[in-house]
Amino acid sequence: MLARIRRIALSLPGAAEKISHGRPAFYTTKIFAYYGGSVKVDNLWIQHDQSIIVLLDPTERRALLGDSRGYVPGYLGGYGWIGLDLANDQVGWDEVGELIDSSYRSTSSKRLVAVLDSTR
Repeated sequence: MLARIRRIALSLPGAAEKISHGRPAFYTTKIFAYYGGSVKVDNLWIQHDQSIIVLLDPTERRALLGDSRGYVPGYLGGYGWIGLDLANDQVGWDEVGELIDSSYRSTSSKRLVAVLDSTR
């Protein structure tokens, strides 16, 4: 699963990968996606190891929260980030690509977004 996420994220202009807080993170100058996350429930951390965490506009975020696979990740959730659990048979890779693309556009420079638009 990580290999597929990596292929999608690293195909974007200027994208690179690093480890942040023990998890793979994809970034240009700012992080646009994390692989894996967790949420605190009743003072216990529940891991979502096969998930992505992305930064979406409020409308997209609300829609994803209405999905049973969506969750508000610990620490990052308060800043607008949202998680999508991929550990089931409902993974739609086109949807995952669109979420990563949307997060990339919200965190990357106008120049990189223009490069992305010129290649599509």
